[in-house]
Amino acid sequence: MPAADELIAFLSPKLGTEIHVGPWLVMEQARIDAFAAATGDVQWIHTDPERARRESPYGTTIAHGFLTLSLLPFLTEANAPGQFERNYPGMRLRVNYGLNRVRFPAPVKCGSRIRARTRLTGLEPLGDAVQITYEITVEIDGEPKPACVVEQLFRLYP
Repeated sequence: MPAADELIAFLSPKLGTEIHVGPWLVMEQARIDAFAAATGDVQWIHTDPERARRESPYGTTIAHGFLTLSLLPFLTEANAPGQFERNYPGMRLRVNYGLNRVRFPAPVKCGSRIRARTRLTGLEPLGDAVQITYEITVEIDGEPKPACVVEQLFRLYP
C-alpha cells in the first residue's frame, strides 16, 4: 500500500470528529503590544489600556484578530514534540496550504483565556500527498461565542 494510502486509512476513521483540544493561553497585554509593534497595527483599542477602559465597549483592550489567528500553531500544539508521529504516522513533511474561511465572532479581551478545538473535516488524496482540512474553533473561557473559527488546509507528504 503506498504511503499516502496508509495515511488516508489511518485518518479516515477520525473524519468528522474532534481530534484535539489544546492548552489554555492567557492573552496578556505584553503579547498584544508585541504583535502591534510587529505588524504596525497600533490602534488604541489594542494598545492603550487606559483609553480602552474609558472608551471601549469591552472595558479593556482586545487582542487583534490576526494575533489570535497567528497563535494557531501553539493553540493546536501542531508542532509539539511527538505530534507528527502520533497524528500522522509515516509522514515526513506537513505544509500549511492555507485557509478557506476565517471568522472572528467575539473579541478576546486582555486577560482572557483562549484555547483551540480541532475537528478533522476533510481528507483528500493528491497524488503522492494527502490534503487534510481542519475546522479550528478558538474558544474564550466563560464566553458563549468563540474568538475565531477557521478552516485550515494542510498537505501531508509521506
